[in-house]
Amino acid sequence: MLAPESYAAGRWVAPGDRARSILGPVEGKEIARAGGTDLDFQAMIDWAVGTGGPELRAMTFHERAKMLKALATYLNERKEELYAINPLTGATRRDGGVDIDGGIGTMFVFASKGRREMPDGHVYLDGAVEQLSKGGSFLGQHIAVPLRGVAVHINAFNFPVWGMLEKLAPTLLAGMPAIVKPATQTCYLTEACFRMMIESGLLPEGAVQLVIGGTGDLLDRLGPQDVVSFTGSADTAGKLRSNPNLLRRSVRFHAEQDSLNASILGPDATPGTPEFDLFVKEAANEMTTKAGQKCTATRRMIVPEAQIDAVAEALAERLAKTTVGRPDAEGVRMGALASADQKRDVLEKVAAFAGEVERVYGDPDQFELIDAPAEGAYLPPMLFRCPDPDSASAVHAIEAFGPVSTLLPYRDLPHAAALANRGEGSLVASVITHDPAVAREITLEAAAWHGRLYFNDRTSMKESTGHGSPLPHMVHGGPGRAGGGEELGGVRGVLHYMQRTAVQGSPDILTAIGGQWVRGAEERTGPTHPFQRTFTEIEIGETIHTEAREVTLDDIEHFAAFTGDTFYAHMDEEAAKANPFFPGRVAHGYLLISFAAGLFVQPDPGPVLANTGLNALSFQKPVSPGDKVKVRLTAKRKTRRTDEYGEVAWDVAMTNQDGEQVAQYELLTMVAYTR
Repeated sequence: MLAPESYAAGRWVAPGDRARSILGPVEGKEIARAGGTDLDFQAMIDWAVGTGGPELRAMTFHERAKMLKALATYLNERKEELYAINPLTGATRRDGGVDIDGGIGTMFVFASKGRREMPDGHVYLDGAVEQLSKGGSFLGQHIAVPLRGVAVHINAFNFPVWGMLEKLAPTLLAGMPAIVKPATQTCYLTEACFRMMIESGLLPEGAVQLVIGGTGDLLDRLGPQDVVSFTGSADTAGKLRSNPNLLRRSVRFHAEQDSLNASILGPDATPGTPEFDLFVKEAANEMTTKAGQKCTATRRMIVPEAQIDAVAEALAERLAKTTVGRPDAEGVRMGALASADQKRDVLEKVAAFAGEVERVYGDPDQFELIDAPAEGAYLPPMLFRCPDPDSASAVHAIEAFGPVSTLLPYRDLPHAAALANRGEGSLVASVITHDPAVAREITLEAAAWHGRLYFNDRTSMKESTGHGSPLPHMVHGGPGRAGGGEELGGVRGVLHYMQRTAVQGSPDILTAIGGQWVRGAEERTGPTHPFQRTFTEIEIGETIHTEAREVTLDDIEHFAAFTGDTFYAHMDEEAAKANPFFPGRVAHGYLLISFAAGLFVQPDPGPVLANTGLNALSFQKPVSPGDKVKVRLTAKRKTRRTDEYGEVAWDVAMTNQDGEQVAQYELLTMVAYTR
């Protein structure tokens, strides 16, 4: 008998006398007892805010990213222990891959994005510096810093591992501690993964806690620096969102809830095309993966009127190959739903829209089971057809959260988009088409109602991840019925746990706050050329001003002949003068960049290892033969990349003999930590 424990204020808390009995979906027998203990939620909040928060905020974004990578690596090495428990939830090994490997993979992605896209510091710079005064002495910058409270994660039963890790990764990367509340039905798998994280010793004290069972008065104790992130049903989300304390104290509330996701078959995808076969394959996968218990699963399949019979026949034929039974039995492709209650709920929802549909495939009263008792929470995949989707209402409003989907015919693309939008907000809508014009029209007509639009065709089908796969790089969430919240989305997901603040002041003030040199701030002169100084020795704001170099007509003509760039503005005086941008023949922009390097580079071997690129190159004023140019090179920011070297970004400005800026860019160099 499993007995998952809570982890509160640094100690494990066993189930109490009032523990809830958890009946397994595979055989309908008791497999665990959970909860039933009164937890001190104020002590949990205090431990998170007083211990976990300061420990996390003391780390830089890159240090937190390295922590996430180490944690994901640790879990990945022990994941077979989680796969051993996974069948108890009713899920097959394939289903477990989406949950277990998917969650670990999400943590790896956030670790990578933290190192690549966030600074090696404590303040995230959100956007460019805004010049608020004519002379540039008063500037503005948007920044983001970690909230000072605790994030409460309330997760659904269908993804006990992924649901926890996909919220924890951006929260911890932001520098915020979390209290995790998994759904009780599958909490034993969540607890097993959570216990691994604690045993790893990789997380600071107070960074994470776990609630098994009810949340008591936890939400009543939260304040404006706290966040609630919820995944589950719309009904539960509505109850939580309307908590008087959350409303009164303006506690952030993110909801990702059930939605009637749609998949549209493009009019070009006729039988015999790769797109038609792809649609049938993805439709079947969405119905049967996790027994259809996915918030992104396709509930409405919108197909051209002319193709609906062909789609129904092909899909029914494919679904007939879906074997149902004990999730760890050989040959089983679809396991059980998460519980008997979930099975009952699905059948009730199907009955609620039965008057609007016709059954195409799947009879819940008569289907074959492999190595599984009838007492288990099993259902066959059930496919329906709605002859009149315009007059129907229940099929656009009721979600049967299981292996259930309905075919809806459409007349033209506006009609297809209108049917998809009848769901009033979804996490994802997919469009299977090889016609870019179809994709564009659907986007314009439907994007406002869907958190994600997934397009697939013969070009991308081999590498695409599928309609129902939320990716950590992209926003997961949606408008309206889908909850109106967002998760994932790379750094966007991290910012949900941070406060965006506008800071205003002088260039020196903004440089000190953001850890990145701002034009107009103090310039420092090092004892030696900066290219002869190590990553550690180089200081932000360290600057060199070069001597001037005259640009001659011979330089321009030599560069043109050497490179083959004989554009008329460099070679033909009269044609150049006729151009509104130029006074006559001018120097190549790339010639100027080459001259800039020649002016500021120190050629001897030293800590600088390589020039890896430049960003934001722009030219402000043409350079004519006879002009003299010089360069200011300033260390803008420093970012550790490996154990041997880091990246130094240099602000480069080139000016002419009159002090007018002619070009600017950001130069990237890799610099060793030691000589």
